[in-house]
Amino acid sequence: MTNPQPAIGEATETDLDGILAPQAANQVARGGTLSAELPRARIEAMMGDMPLVVARGEQGVLGFLMSTTRAMNADFPIIRAMFAAYPGSADAYVYGPICVAASERGKGLAQALFQELRRLQPGREGILFIRRDNEASIRAHLRMGMREVAGFEMNGVAFSVMSFIG
Repeated sequence: MTNPQPAIGEATETDLDGILAPQAANQVARGGTLSAELPRARIEAMMGDMPLVVARGEQGVLGFLMSTTRAMNADFPIIRAMFAAYPGSADAYVYGPICVAASERGKGLAQALFQELRRLQPGREGILFIRRDNEASIRAHLRMGMREVAGFEMNGVAFSVMSFIG
């Protein structure tokens, strides 16, 4: 028996717990690669700002991809550092973070989330940063058609800045 394909769509308030759990589990302090842990209130505000895309399966949220305007998370030093390294176009937005459940990795879910975001934001530039030591994520994002446009260092950690046009 095969599992049905996850449903990809915009997140709603009912998805919040399903977003918070994998976000917490994938923090650097817990062996993951996410650089920031956003509180529930911030994620709710982000959902009103720009699309937050989720993949839903029988077990709940299997993955998510956040996006925000420059202004929404401009209070984060790492976002300011990213835009200082590469300012992008006037209406460029922040792509990420993206997180896929460990059980779903390697199945094309990140690509599906990305394609839905591109559908929702056609013609806009998305900009993201990835830790340079996260080679798997860099390779995956290059395969999705993104390009490295800059780099920066923060707190002794090197980051790659990538860009794409929706």
